[in-house]
Amino acid sequence: MRRREFMALLGGACATWPLAARAQPGERMRRIGVLMNVGESGPVGQARIAAFVQGLHQLGWAAGRNVQIDTRWAAGDAERFRNHAAELVALAPDVIVANTTPAVTALQQATRTLPIVFANVVDPVGSGLVASLARPRGNVTGFVSFEYALAAKWLELLKEIAPRVTRAAVLRETTSAAGIGQFAAIQTVGSVGMELSAVDMHDLAELDRAIADFARGANGGLIVTASQFAVDRPDVIATLAARYKLPAIYPYRYFVSGGGLMSYGPDTIDPYRRAAGYVDRILKGEKPGDLPVQAPTKYELVINLKTAKALGIDVPSTLLARADEVIE
Repeated sequence: MRRREFMALLGGACATWPLAARAQPGERMRRIGVLMNVGESGPVGQARIAAFVQGLHQLGWAAGRNVQIDTRWAAGDAERFRNHAAELVALAPDVIVANTTPAVTALQQATRTLPIVFANVVDPVGSGLVASLARPRGNVTGFVSFEYALAAKWLELLKEIAPRVTRAAVLRETTSAAGIGQFAAIQTVGSVGMELSAVDMHDLAELDRAIADFARGANGGLIVTASQFAVDRPDVIATLAARYKLPAIYPYRYFVSGGGLMSYGPDTIDPYRRAAGYVDRILKGEKPGDLPVQAPTKYELVINLKTAKALGIDVPSTLLARADEVIE
């Protein structure tokens, strides 16, 4: 999200945030819990919350008038996910909004009855969060981040922007189903003419050493998959790619605004506006298990020309023409 857009969105949403939640006479105060995977101080998390609040406001739910929002920030920490999930469930909200699989998993361990609407989750069926996309059943539904097949597109785009790349290090979390699934999708298109190496993301110092070792070879590039580790460190990972002069592609725009070369992936803000719609329907009596899980409606290609120049890459005009945003 561009800074100007973010400030306008946050400003509009903050106008609806209360200092204290007080229902107006004759109105029933409803309660919404929110469990975020990122830290409270980051602009990405704040933009997502602002979009959610704005979406609610457009549907007639005003914080402080007829709804109270309780937000917890886990910052990617497993213990915080568990503790915050328990705290939110103890508040007995009407519905809980959760970001990413670890957050939903923690909430499901705490409750099987309170309605949960998720955003930015990969493979909710494979992760066991829902029975099916069309009929989730249970108490959970929401909005998928992307399908594993998208990961194959990352390799294709990396080859397009840096044709000399013949070796790609795929940064992933081996402990998550998403990390395994994304790497498998990349292998389906990278088995011919491309040497693929899997690099586990769990420790920053080890990641630095692994990338440094990989960079000693010629014609290398990086594919950074969507994972909690990477999401928590977009600027750091982009800096590592620049340090070792490796062209890299990332899953989300904010990696590129932090200095990364290129990203291709879904808009991570829009699911929160759409989640407000599901929350509205649940507050009006619908069951989450009857609301189908929905896929992204928009994917963004973002290119950083300053980074490309630093790497000595002449971005093809055909690729620039397809870009949704070019950072200069």
